[in-house]
Order: sequence, then C-alpha cells, then structure tokens
Amino acid sequence: MNKSALVAPQVKWQEKGYELLVQGNYIQAASTFEQAIAIEPDVKSHYWYLGLILLLQGQEIEAQTTWLMAMMEDEAEEVGDENAELRIILDREAERQEKLEEYSVSWKIRQSIKELFPKDVHNLLHLLQLSIEAKTYKSDNLQEYGLISILQSEPQIEVNLELLELVLRSILEYAYFEPSTQDLLKASLPYFVNNLPTLLSIVLPTAVDISYSHGQPKIAANLAKLYLQLDPHNTEVLGHLTAFYQNAREFSLGIETAKLLYSLVDSLPEKIFANRQILRGVISAGGNWEESCSVNRQQQDLIAELIKENPHNLEQIKAIRLSSANYFASYIEDNLEKNRKIQNQLLKLSKDNNLVYGRDIVEKYSQGHHQRKQKYIKHKKLKIGYLSYCLKTHSVGWLARWLFRHHDRDTFQINGYFMNADNVSDFMHQWYSEQVDKAYKSTNVWSMAEQIYQDEIDILIDLDSVTLDTTCEVVQCKPAPIQATWLGWDASGSPSVDYFIADPYVLPESAQEHYREKIWRLPQTYIAVDGFEVGVPTVTREELDIPSDGVVYFCGQRGFKRHPDITKLQLRIIKEVPNSYFLIKGISDEESVKTFFHKLAEEEGVDISKLRFLPGVPSESIHRANLGIADIVLDTYPYNGATTTLETLWMCIPMVTRVGEQFAARNSYTMMMNAGITEGIAWTDEEYVEWGVRLGKDEALRQQIAWKLKQSRKTSPLWNGKQFTREMEKAYTQMWHRYIEE
Repeated sequence: MNKSALVAPQVKWQEKGYELLVQGNYIQAASTFEQAIAIEPDVKSHYWYLGLILLLQGQEIEAQTTWLMAMMEDEAEEVGDENAELRIILDREAERQEKLEEYSVSWKIRQSIKELFPKDVHNLLHLLQLSIEAKTYKSDNLQEYGLISILQSEPQIEVNLELLELVLRSILEYAYFEPSTQDLLKASLPYFVNNLPTLLSIVLPTAVDISYSHGQPKIAANLAKLYLQLDPHNTEVLGHLTAFYQNAREFSLGIETAKLLYSLVDSLPEKIFANRQILRGVISAGGNWEESCSVNRQQQDLIAELIKENPHNLEQIKAIRLSSANYFASYIEDNLEKNRKIQNQLLKLSKDNNLVYGRDIVEKYSQGHHQRKQKYIKHKKLKIGYLSYCLKTHSVGWLARWLFRHHDRDTFQINGYFMNADNVSDFMHQWYSEQVDKAYKSTNVWSMAEQIYQDEIDILIDLDSVTLDTTCEVVQCKPAPIQATWLGWDASGSPSVDYFIADPYVLPESAQEHYREKIWRLPQTYIAVDGFEVGVPTVTREELDIPSDGVVYFCGQRGFKRHPDITKLQLRIIKEVPNSYFLIKGISDEESVKTFFHKLAEEEGVDISKLRFLPGVPSESIHRANLGIADIVLDTYPYNGATTTLETLWMCIPMVTRVGEQFAARNSYTMMMNAGITEGIAWTDEEYVEWGVRLGKDEALRQQIAWKLKQSRKTSPLWNGKQFTREMEKAYTQMWHRYIEE
C-alpha cells in the first residue's frame, strides 16, 4: 500500500482532534481520538493526544495509563522515537498554556512530563520557573527534581542557556537565601564558561541587591565567590566583594581582597577605588590605626595625582566612585580647609566627566528648568523630593521621620525617591513609603534622575551626600532646579548642589569660604526629633561585674570613629577617676578592638580589668535602654556621634564632647547647645579630660545635668519636630523665592 495513503487519515484525525482541543472542547476532542485509535490502533500519536486531553480534564491517572499502555506495546527499538514524539506534544501544549497564562495547567502538564521523562532538564527548568512565578516554589524542589545532579552529570549535557539564565535570575531573586539556590548556581557554572558576560549580568546585580536591599552581605559574598571560580581576576566583582566582606564584618577577608584588587588594576581611578576599599576595611576593623593612617596618606597622594591629571574621559563607574574617594579623611584628621578642598576638587572632577558621558541628559534638564521657570505659577504647591537609600532602619531613617510626619501637606507635595530599595523588606522603609505623596524606587541612576525631572520636583533634598555613589550621581545630573544636602553626611562638594543645610553651631562662622555650596543656616538646630522609642534593658551592672557604686563611662561608636588620640584621653579619664569602668560597644572586629584598647590601656597605665566590651543587641530600642547603665558618655573625635548623641541626651545622660572645626567634629556640640547643656563641651584635649574627670567625681553635677536634660524635653528645639519642620519649610519657601527672583 502507498505510504502516503496511510499517513493521510492520521493527519486528518489529528487536525480535527487538535482543533477541538485548542477550542477547549475536550469531550469532542477525546471522542475524535478514540475513533482514530479504533481505526488506526498502531498510530501512537493518537494515544498521546488522548492522554493529553484526559490530563486537561483533570484525569491524571487515566492519562498516565493511556500513555503507558501505548508504550508497553512498542518494540524496544521503537520506544525512543515514540517517546520523543510524546514529549514534543506535551511540551508544545505546556508552552501554549503558558502563553495563555494558564500557569497551573502548564505546571500540571510539565509534572506529567517529569513523571515520564525525569531527566528532561529543560522540562525541569520550566517547572522551576512556573513554581517561582506561582510563588509555590519550595527549597526541596531542587532535590526532588534532581536538577542539580543532572547538571553535574558527565559528560556535560546540552542545555538551553537562555532558559537556564531565566531560571537562575528568577530563583536568585525569589529564594536567594536558600543554600540550594547557591548549589544550583554552582552546578550551572560550567555551562557559562564561554559566556561569562551573561553569567556576570546574572550574579553581580543580584549580589548587590542581596547585600544592600536585603542586608545579606554574606550571601552576596558567596555568590561573588562562585562567579570568581570562572573569572578569578574580574576587578569589578572583586571590588564589590571587598564591600560584601566588610559589611559582613569579615574584615580580614575584605582587606585581603581589596589588596588583591589593588595589585590587579592599573589606572589611577581604579587604584584610588581599590586603595579606598583597603582603607575602608582597615579603619572599620577598628584596631590598626597606624596602617589606617598610612593607607590614608597613600590615598591622598593618589587623589592629588589624579586631580593634577584632570582627566575628562572617565567611564561612568570610575567617575561616580571618585565622589567617596576621600570619605575616611574626616575620621582621621579634623582639618576643615584641607578636607573640604579635596572633596570639592573630587566632585568637580566627577561632575566634569558627568558632563561628558551624560551631556544630553544634563542639558535637557537645564533647559527644562529654565522653561518651567518662565511658566512659574504663583502660590502653587511646592514639590519637595527626598532622595536617599537610608530611609529605613538606619540612623538617617530614625532622625528624618519627624520632618515627614509634620510636613504641611496643604502647602507642600512630598515625594520620596528611594535608591537601592527595590526589594527592601524593612518596616521603617515601609513607613516612609506610606508617608509620601509619591514613592519611586530604583537602583538605576538614569531612571531615578529622569523620574525626579518628570515629576517636576522644585527642591530636591539629598540625604546621602557621598555615602552612596549612585545617589551622588543622580544629584550630579541636576534633575531639580534647586538641590540641597541635609542630614546624611557633610556636604558633598558637588557643583550641582545649591545649599548645605546647617545651623549656627555645627559649622564655624568662617566655614563658608571652604564650601562650594551655600551654607543655609536654620535659626536653631539642623535636626530635631520628638523622641526615641526605649525598650527593656538587657545588661545590668551585676552581669558585668561592676559594683553598684562604680562610675560607669560608655562609648558606643563604630571602629573607625575610635581614633587613638581620643581613646587615650578617655583612658586617662578612667585612670584618674577611682572605682570607674569603661563600657565599649560598636561595630568592628572584636579581637582587633580588644587588642587596640588593651595596648593603649597598657601605655596609659590603666588596668584592663576596668574595660568591658559589650555585644550588639537586636534593636535600637534595646540599645537605648542599655544606655541607662552609664553615668557618663564619652564622645569621639575628630568624628563625633550624631544619632548616638541625640539618644544619649534623650536618655538624660551627661556626656563629654571635643569640639573641632569640621562638621563631623561639631555634631555633639550643636545638639548639646540646643538641649541647653554646656557642661561637658570641651574645646581642647585638656578640657576633654577635665570634664570627664569632673563628671566622674561629682555625682551632684551629674544629677543636675540629668535634671536639666529631662526638663529640656519640654522646651528645647532639639525635641520639637513640629517647630523644626516649620523652619525647614520656611527655608524651602525662601530658597524657591530666591530662585524665582534671580
């Protein structure tokens, strides 16, 4: 018989049956294929389609039985081809159902494929993707599917890289915290040996997001290390890995990686970044100030050389990173003129390069501002935008909330622009998102700047300064006609920033000559809060082996704020006050800090039995409660406390601060002045020691200060968030009028 004559009826039956299937007429479709089987019992595809229709009707067992019975009738040599045909039919229908967004139906079909063909890697990948999209994925799915062992099989199997890439991106976003996710990535590495750019595009953005949005730097470091197995000298990944390690407090690994990075790079901007990462690790660990100062001197030399070269052809990432290149100088030296000069020069260089690679955007914004100014409508509601990555459980987040709470919404529209906050799961961030008229979140510089511009923000308030380079880059684009820096750090020095918001105390009167920005001084204080939440203390004197009549001094700052010079002064105070003890707390390397303090204590003749090192606590409210154990708080210098100072004053604890020249050395001074307290303000090292000793020996004076601080809650501008908000709003209005009238 002619072969084509045999094929024709088969095609006819299948076309008719499949058309009914697509129409959703499963009963007629099943009947059609049953007739086809009766007439053409040897055509296996009729069975495959009949089983598929039964599956679509929810009759899984009947479907499996139909397929298996047909398979059992085949001769051994025919099984492979016939089964391949079944797999193609089921796969095609699963894809069709997925396009129809019938994900549960597609998942059911792919589950059947898995039962029949358990080693079909592409089906397993599709199953994973479907379960993630349906939010039904569980960590044991990978073990259940055996996908990792299949990918690890030898010889290496053929895998659709686009599909594998899609699944890796999805699972890293959805279940990054599961150890099995990292196992899947590790098993996938060999398939990207010849496609490293794709692997990099999967791993690095995900690791950055995991570290900064989710606060999981250890997991981020693990992902980066997996990538480096294939590309061990990738300097971009190494640069991020240094930060991941340091943020995870694995300081030794962070320093070691930063030094490797430095050895691999050639250009000045890259060396400046790598050396900055070395300095960040050493100074954060908090013990080796000799090395910190040495690395800082090298950083200053590198920066000076770059400023002299004055390049205008830097890639965006290199230009952005210059903004924070001198960040740690103010922790090492209180030199307002020197530090501001370098900072201004760095930001100008960064801006000059921004004007090259971002020229079209910057010019578009500039022209747009001019056109809108010509169309200014009097008495309109001012649009204020707040730009930051810190509006969450962060010092800035705790302090800025009263401004958001008390804003006059009849006069001002408030927008929040949250950098690196796409996936932040944080109750304080959620609170901020609900306080604004419009919230926009992004990790992308250009999209963030464009959104601010399109929203026609009148005044953009930058709360990050140079603490986040991408925020700084958004500001450099000048997406708003008026831009001001407030709260998060000292002024950035950017030519794109118009104002730096300060007060009468936090900068000396002569400071303006060192600032590119116009210093806008609020009448009393540059920050105010209505108070702080206080929890239940978790430490007692008895637990710390401190007698009830002991005099307890406390210093709770990060490692890079504990300059050895101020630490020596603190230890001299301890030495001179009988029955005194020193509580030390802060984020740093525990062993390095103990070695640091023990060495200095030995040099100053202080018994190390007077020292107590406190561990971290689960929340800020518990930290504040634990402050109650202290009689006196000793502030740091040349970089004061800020949030910690406010918390100390709110808890009515006397403190000693050393006032300097730079913004960072005057935070506690302005806060104490605004709380009505002058006792404990020292202008020299000698006064610092004198105040520390006097407060330790004079219990009556401590009680008097505590009483004054308690009374200040009723009258001080420091504790009046509503009054402070009115002063900020008045400043915004004046800034706007000045802009319009220019």
